[in-house]
Amino acid sequence: MNISVKSSRGKGRGVFAEKTFNIDDVIENCPVIVLPKEELRHIDKTVLYDYYYGWGRRPMQKGAIALGFGSLYNNSYHPNAIYKRDARKRCIIIICIRKIIKGEEITINYNGDPKDQTPVWFEMRK
Repeated sequence: MNISVKSSRGKGRGVFAEKTFNIDDVIENCPVIVLPKEELRHIDKTVLYDYYYGWGRRPMQKGAIALGFGSLYNNSYHPNAIYKRDARKRCIIIICIRKIIKGEEITINYNGDPKDQTPVWFEMRK
């Protein structure tokens, strides 16, 4: 396996590289379970609130739980990976955007754009 889940200081669990990844390498292809909009209000009251992605053409039209390690990547405003949604294949693809060395935590920007500094819904820990 090229990735693993380990403890991430101050963040709980995180996804870590078990090999070196280069720019544009696909780190993981995660199938998703699509959640209809009417079910999101129920999910928002559970621990799954922090683990689902916005899904659909408009933000938060639907939700999606990523399988594999997809819902365990931690947020960073200086990520080393990006996620892309593929609605047709019902998956989220995690792609390397800068070299990641073996043992390094793999992070994404939850806002979608690696440069987007918009505050997220929780307090960021360093």
